[in-house]
Amino acid sequence: MDPSDLAWILAAFALVSLMFPGLSFLYGGMIGGHQVLNTFMMVMGSLAVTAVVYVLYGHGLVMGNSLGGLGIIGNPLEYAGFRSVMEDDGAGGMMWAGFYILFAAISLALAASGAIGRMKFGAWLIFGVLWLTFVYSPLAHWVFAFDDEEAGIVGGWMVNVLGFHDFAGGTAIHMNAGATGLALALVLGPRHNTSMRPHNLPLTLLGAGLIMVGWFGFNGGTAGGANFLASYVVVTSLLAAAGGMLGFVVVERIRYGHSTLLGLATGIIAGLVAVTPAADAVSPIGALLTGFLGAAVAAWAITWKRKHRIDDTVDVFAVHGMAGIAGVFYVMLLGDASAPAGIAGVLRGGDASLLWREPLAVLVTIVYAFTVTWIIATLMKKTMGIRIEPNAEDSGIDRSEHAESAYQLSPNGQEFASRKNPEHSIPAEFPDGTSPREEHTPENRKA
Repeated sequence: MDPSDLAWILAAFALVSLMFPGLSFLYGGMIGGHQVLNTFMMVMGSLAVTAVVYVLYGHGLVMGNSLGGLGIIGNPLEYAGFRSVMEDDGAGGMMWAGFYILFAAISLALAASGAIGRMKFGAWLIFGVLWLTFVYSPLAHWVFAFDDEEAGIVGGWMVNVLGFHDFAGGTAIHMNAGATGLALALVLGPRHNTSMRPHNLPLTLLGAGLIMVGWFGFNGGTAGGANFLASYVVVTSLLAAAGGMLGFVVVERIRYGHSTLLGLATGIIAGLVAVTPAADAVSPIGALLTGFLGAAVAAWAITWKRKHRIDDTVDVFAVHGMAGIAGVFYVMLLGDASAPAGIAGVLRGGDASLLWREPLAVLVTIVYAFTVTWIIATLMKKTMGIRIEPNAEDSGIDRSEHAESAYQLSPNGQEFASRKNPEHSIPAEFPDGTSPREEHTPENRKA
């Protein structure tokens, strides 16, 4: 690998690493003050678990030669212990292996949305091991592992046989995390108190900003080096984030009469998610439209989730699952042949087979991730138990699981007591009982 290319991948690696504290801030600001530390622990714990799994056998499952040549799963022993990437192969093998650790870890961390505030931390770590093995690794192999005929290597079926285009993991990462979060939310059931408002919106915007910076490394690093493609996808990522901000706040303005900071931060993420599979297949104008569309779809999906009383706490299914699908469909219909990927959408005279290849890949991803996650979570629920006790949830998961609290709210350093459980010390919560999204409805604003 050219030194300049390796330098860019190293820089991209550092940028992607910022997404973990960024996601902690994003999620943490959107929830009640007595769940913040648990959220941080789940996100950062995801990175820890993933690193162990990936080094032991995960890299082989994802990038190894497909077992039996079937394109279903890689050989877990091929990269066991990372021993086969310890020497300089001239292609940056060690760097790419580390890069893929971050991809896997952020996928698991995103899925925490379906469990925040009510899942035992130890159970989350065990779930992470099982999920990485049986859900993430197969999906990532299907999308990231390319055939190499000269070396006799067989990769994943989705990218090599189906010919599905996914630039940087819209399926294996975002749709996968969205379906996983939805399945976890349904197995765990809703929190006892789902009416907590975001306790710190500036923290949420800080998190969204860090994630956006990390996304430049996420998409830019996928380009493989310091080249034109990297600069192209970094710019389209920025434009999609801008389009997403506008898309979400416009929808809010039309529906509620006001635009909110929470909506703007959500739009940033939705726009970036939407462009992830499409960053190299859209024009600059197309990137703006992709981000706008992804945010609008996410806003609709959030409303759908609330109507059906699904406690996907910070909306990973809506913002990552549905916005990711919107990005794939934009390429299918309006992909620009002059973009680096050279894919013309069907409405621009492109190959009509896109109309079944792209939806098939999306459908398989969502169904597989949801089904296997539901099975894993249900088995864990029936055997070891995965949800904290009701009184511990009422008193605050930060205290019950981690014996800490995020804030000291009184002058003498003693925390305020819970109104429901005075014997438990937790930070005071908002008194009006509105939810993160419901606080933006006209009725609550008038109140």
